Amino acid sequence: MNKQIFTRYLFLILLLAGNVQAQERLSLEQAVQQALENNFDIKLNKNDVEQAKNNVSRANAGMLPIVTGNFSTNNTVSNTKQTLSSGQQQERNGAKNSNLVYGPVVNWQVFDGFEMFARYERLKELEQLGEASLKLTIQNTLADVIKNYYDLVSQQKLINALTGALDISRLRLKNSNSRFKIGKAAKLEVLAASVDLNTDTTNLLRQIDVYRSTKIRLNELLAREISTEFIVSDTIIIGNILLLNELQTSASQLNPTLQTALINRRISEINLKEVKANRYPNININSGYNINKANSELGFARTSNGRGFNYGLTASINIFNGYLQKKNEKNAFLQIENSKLQFDKITQNITSQITSLYQTYQTNLELVKLEQENLEVAKQNMDITLEKFRLGSVAPLEFREAQRNYIDANARFTNSQFEAKLAEIALMQLSGKLNLQ
Repeated sequence: MNKQIFTRYLFLILLLAGNVQAQERLSLEQAVQQALENNFDIKLNKNDVEQAKNNVSRANAGMLPIVTGNFSTNNTVSNTKQTLSSGQQQERNGAKNSNLVYGPVVNWQVFDGFEMFARYERLKELEQLGEASLKLTIQNTLADVIKNYYDLVSQQKLINALTGALDISRLRLKNSNSRFKIGKAAKLEVLAASVDLNTDTTNLLRQIDVYRSTKIRLNELLAREISTEFIVSDTIIIGNILLLNELQTSASQLNPTLQTALINRRISEINLKEVKANRYPNININSGYNINKANSELGFARTSNGRGFNYGLTASINIFNGYLQKKNEKNAFLQIENSKLQFDKITQNITSQITSLYQTYQTNLELVKLEQENLEVAKQNMDITLEKFRLGSVAPLEFREAQRNYIDANARFTNSQFEAKLAEIALMQLSGKLNLQ
């Protein structure tokens, strides 16, 4: 039974080592670059921005004239009986009549209460809104990639620690078997060592499963084959010390969510201009050049041809529409007020998040230092206990406790690094300056 356990666990470690050697190393820079190039959300937002850019035109705002080419033809066949003023009668069955009219027509709204200029402003603001949305998507994607990448680094460290613990547990089981065979240990010690070995193996397998799931998520963010195998670096890099005042100032200028709220406020102000435009008259100029051809088998004129230029002007003004104008303007003012309140709300929320996260960030930096010291102590204690165990001068339970303390200290140190990095990423994301650090 012990040989089977040993063989199974040896195969697990060899398989894990073989997979690591066969995988490509993916740097954080490479991951971010692939995400920026391939991520579906970013591509979709880029197309939206391009569409918003295409919409920014004076024609789309209604400033330019519209020219159309018209063509119409009408034909009739009728039985007709006419009595002329002279008393003469004319009668024709199946008389054919045709009328053909064609030519260009121009229609140009030259004044609409300045609404066309407001529409043009709104189109430009919508372009800015699309760019702010793209920036938000890029920042969110970048944050997700960096988080998942460093999550893999953290898990990789934990897998290494659990693998080392498994090696020690296997050594303990081998030692217990040897002691049992020569009568220096009870069967209970062998069983306890076997149980602990199985527990360590279970923990390792579960962690490997979490690790693989995180790799699938990162591959998804990079928009590549989700089964692509790779390994990440072995270091969690915490950037330079962040300053609260600089983060707050940067957020007020660069945060894409705040920029979106600011643009929406400007759009609501433009909407008021469009509503007020209905108080002014609408003036349209129309013109055209028509060619007319008519044929009639019965009547005074058997054929008629004509061509000529026509032009005109129309003007209209809203005199009374049931007080709808007043209501629409009031609603537009309320929309402006709401957009201002929304902007203030988002500003306060971002300030609150940065302040809270900054405290968490500082706490995690202190925890990194503390847990690093604890890990060094736990490592020394593990080395000493392992040496005593080899000499047979330490109890199995004391050895297991030292082993567990080392694993826990390793996990806490790695987790404190990861939590500090997460806080740093969130702060840089809120400040609008997230980049490769």
